[in-house]
Amino acid sequence: MAFTPAPWPRKLRSAEWYSGSTKDVIYHRGWMKNQGYPDDLFDGRPIIGILNTWSDMTPCNGHLRELAEKVKAGIWEAGGFPMEVPVFSASENTFRPTAMMFRNLAAMSIEEQIRGQPMDGCVLMVGCDKTTPSLLMAAASCDLPSIVVTGGPMLNGWFQGERVGAGTHLWRFSEAVKAGEMTQDEFLSAESAVTRSSGTCNTMGTASSMAAMAEALGMALSGNAAIPAVDSRRSVMAQLSGRRIVQMVKDDLKPSDVLTRKAFENAIRCNGAVGGSTNTVVHMLAIAGRVGVDITLDDWDRCGRGISTILNLQPSGKYLMEEFFYAGGLPVVLKRLAEADKLHKDALTVSGETVWDEVKDARNWNEDVIRPVDNPLTEKGGIAVLKGNLAPNGAILKPSAATPALMQHKGRAVVFEDIDDYKAKINDDALDIDETCIMVLKNCGPKGYPGMAEVGNMGLPPKVLKKGIKDMIRISDARMSGTAYGTVILHTSPEAAAGGPLAVVQNGDMIEVDVEGRRIHLDISDAELAERLSHWQPIHDRADSGYAWLHQQHVQGADTGADLDFLKGNRGAPVGKDSH
Repeated sequence: MAFTPAPWPRKLRSAEWYSGSTKDVIYHRGWMKNQGYPDDLFDGRPIIGILNTWSDMTPCNGHLRELAEKVKAGIWEAGGFPMEVPVFSASENTFRPTAMMFRNLAAMSIEEQIRGQPMDGCVLMVGCDKTTPSLLMAAASCDLPSIVVTGGPMLNGWFQGERVGAGTHLWRFSEAVKAGEMTQDEFLSAESAVTRSSGTCNTMGTASSMAAMAEALGMALSGNAAIPAVDSRRSVMAQLSGRRIVQMVKDDLKPSDVLTRKAFENAIRCNGAVGGSTNTVVHMLAIAGRVGVDITLDDWDRCGRGISTILNLQPSGKYLMEEFFYAGGLPVVLKRLAEADKLHKDALTVSGETVWDEVKDARNWNEDVIRPVDNPLTEKGGIAVLKGNLAPNGAILKPSAATPALMQHKGRAVVFEDIDDYKAKINDDALDIDETCIMVLKNCGPKGYPGMAEVGNMGLPPKVLKKGIKDMIRISDARMSGTAYGTVILHTSPEAAAGGPLAVVQNGDMIEVDVEGRRIHLDISDAELAERLSHWQPIHDRADSGYAWLHQQHVQGADTGADLDFLKGNRGAPVGKDSH
């Protein structure tokens, strides 16, 4: 795909603020000079906004202030003028009720920061789960030249001689304690071993999955996704990205040039190949909605079918992000997809080259980490989209993290009306449940939780765990952590709080799941389902003010990205009127 740079020199957007001698220009330029900037910095060089999601309360991104200095160095070297801008940082670790509720608020606020300030281009400094999609959504809405720099994953965790992954082993150790296989003291002593350096989760959780998506979409330089946070090569990547964004501004290379249908299809296939998080589905749908590309759940299922998971990485496999980087990183995965005719080779990237140009010379240094296509970790990767009377708009499952024996199953529903009901009942030995049952959790979707929390991977009841059972089918309108695993059916749409069929499932109902057939069915008649739905009443504990109210009033379903309805589409970044 050829890219034709815009003619240069052309008038920069920032010139509306800083070029000339009018009262308004003197006002803007004069105030900037109180930071000690000399006159010639306002001579028409591109102003690059470094949109930084650093925060002391976002530990995954705690090192981004230092990394931003490397970005600045690259921008200065290329003749740009860097300006660091702190932006909304939706921390997975600290935000309640869930960081997902604030992804859209972050995207909206950052979009307006881009639109309302004198930026010619943007560096998106991201890491923690929601920071990557929120900044990509904002950049797609404004369509100024933009490039992603991720903070990178933390180093491997080790505990009692075992490689342990952040997030993934939290779930495993927690279940082991409930099963009596691990003491509480051992669990506590593992805490520091699991997260031992700066960076995001070192598994293929949502943070690493979204870093992979940014690179597969072409919005980050090749090789960006897997470099560990504390590796010096992460700093080099940041500096090179700073250099590159200046040229992107000169060429007028925008997100809409990169974020094409081909790019999204490449990323969907890549997600299957790396065993990526189910959360990438809802985020990628939202990003596509912002840039105006019509990507649906059907595209996820179509593009994901036939994609083998070739990355042997937790939670699906054995290794962690550190080994993935040493093996060659995402360029090797993309090259293998291309060689299997599963990649649009001509898709453009922020480098100005095609994705094939970027990865054709990649080499694999460890074929147990990045498997050959004919010896995959699992034959059926991707994301399976299930539909039926229980999920008319779709529900999703990650086959690479599921139990093969449960991929076709019929079981009795054990229903939890919300997360509090689940917590109140799950540890009670009197709960009528066994391993053949299907656990159903309601009212945890975008409107219901509110915000669609990562509670879909419900822990199993202790009386089942003590029998040595490690997995059961779980169905909900919630999400689950990308570090989690199990036969977990998520994002059931429409959600219960919006009156979807999930809302009227009752204890004892039989549910059929057929992953290969892409079917999820509540075993009652159409007439019975319609009768139940006619008596359904919405829940009453809705927010009546503030952002929570705005979110509940305007959030759309998970099947379209759970964005706010009034934020869809590319609105651009025009320069508005100014007077003082």
